[in-house]
Amino acid sequence: MKATLLFDLGGVIMDIDRLRAVKAFQQLGMDNADDFFDPYCQRGLFLQLEQGLISPEEFRSAVRPLFSRNVSDEEIDAGLMKFLIGIPEERLLRLLDLRRAGCKVFLLSNTNPIMWNAFISSEFRKLGGDFSTYFDGGVTSFEAKCCKPDARIYQLAQQKLGIIPAETVFFDDGLANVEAARQLGFGAEHVTPENDFMTLTEKYL
Repeated sequence: MKATLLFDLGGVIMDIDRLRAVKAFQQLGMDNADDFFDPYCQRGLFLQLEQGLISPEEFRSAVRPLFSRNVSDEEIDAGLMKFLIGIPEERLLRLLDLRRAGCKVFLLSNTNPIMWNAFISSEFRKLGGDFSTYFDGGVTSFEAKCCKPDARIYQLAQQKLGIIPAETVFFDDGLANVEAARQLGFGAEHVTPENDFMTLTEKYL
């Protein structure tokens, strides 16, 4: 079935685990790591990084005093990367199948340049391709300077990707993000453990 499909990344295509990042930052000496990685929404320095309002260098400098010992840039990045588990190969193959079936496939993700330029990019290369192998285009929050569910990031996606909301189905594991998309005229699917990426995309093949 030909369709325009717009996917979130973390929790939809890529498996994530917030608690792994919390534990990593705690082991580096951050007392309030559980608050730093809010379970419901980004905030503080992490939010600013994901919004592209501060650079990776500025993030590292600002977050370093929050640890009880001196930590290196590499340790901060490695702790942050623990948030990400990886993309199962079957999901990458499904993205290829969707494109072969005639679907236009796009990405709309809250993420940051530290994760994007390292672990995330490497996950898209692990089967010999890259981001463009699986997607016709994408928008990241650090590029858009705002995060979902802010309406501006959806509007930027429309402009940059050339998509029409009424002809596009958006997939996200965050209910607030799904509802924001629906308010802007998108079709939208809430990704859950019961209705996951593989299940919800089967009908488009």
